[in-house]
Amino acid sequence: MAAAGVYLHDDYTVGLVCALPLELAAATAMLDEIHADLPTPPVDGNIYTLGKIGVHNVVIGCCPPGSYGTTSAAIVGVHMISSFQSIRFGLMVGIGGGVPSTQTDIRLGDVVVSMPASHYGGVVQYDYGKTIYEGKFQYSGTLNKPPHVLLRAVSSLRAKHESDYSQIPAYLSEMVTKYPHMSSFTYPWEQQDQLFEAHYDHISSNVICADCDRKRVILRPTRDTEEPEIHYGLIGSGNQVIKHGPTRDRIARELGILCFDIGAAGLMDYFPCLVIRGICDYADSHKNAGWQRYAAATAAAYAKNILAVVPEFGDLKV
Repeated sequence: MAAAGVYLHDDYTVGLVCALPLELAAATAMLDEIHADLPTPPVDGNIYTLGKIGVHNVVIGCCPPGSYGTTSAAIVGVHMISSFQSIRFGLMVGIGGGVPSTQTDIRLGDVVVSMPASHYGGVVQYDYGKTIYEGKFQYSGTLNKPPHVLLRAVSSLRAKHESDYSQIPAYLSEMVTKYPHMSSFTYPWEQQDQLFEAHYDHISSNVICADCDRKRVILRPTRDTEEPEIHYGLIGSGNQVIKHGPTRDRIARELGILCFDIGAAGLMDYFPCLVIRGICDYADSHKNAGWQRYAAATAAAYAKNILAVVPEFGDLKV
């Protein structure tokens, strides 16, 4: 163990992986302390942000710009655990496209957390498999579950949230107090949360939906608060962005997933982790960047909330 205030590679026990710079910014803003950089081997091309959340020393790494998908995330994770060999588990934190349904009322800014379901470990690669008779696509393979320590922490946090509010709003408030420039990562009041019918495509080159037919918006009950809800279940991960409502619904129906992301499937078998996604769009043609920063912040705040539940390691089994 290093002297107080001086940290070595082996002092870091938790790894966070992000795909986008805005996800990295949100995750960094959740650190209680920021530590000095440490050298890494020449073969490790990652640039790390080091710090502390609660009792845990944390390493944050991000995919290079323009390099997304399962392979890129896997490379970041593999290099991270090679350079910081005391890492016990990871969190992949960032944004995703939600799958709204009558069973799960997912809204923009909500958080989806990967949880094992059916015979899947929490993340399923929706574009990996083979085409069989009658052109049907057969999904292949399973990915590892999150470590037991994270599953136990999720259970504990879910129980707490049955009787009390989550800490996400408080963490977002602390973020803006520490970093006033990050006000764009708070709830985007100027943006509308509109869910269009699955078969109704965006009709103009305008990024926002000003020209889209409001009659094709699905009416949903107004929530009493803007506090994000947290959903637990399967996350669909792959190498392609889903921007088509019928395709979203078909894959979700076949696999039972709650949201889509890019990259998480590449990590699961090499880097034991929990995937946390803030919902920034509905994986349809109406998606735009208006909710991305807030969604990245809600996911990062949930990650901080989880780490507050996980005890300091010592002899803790993962």
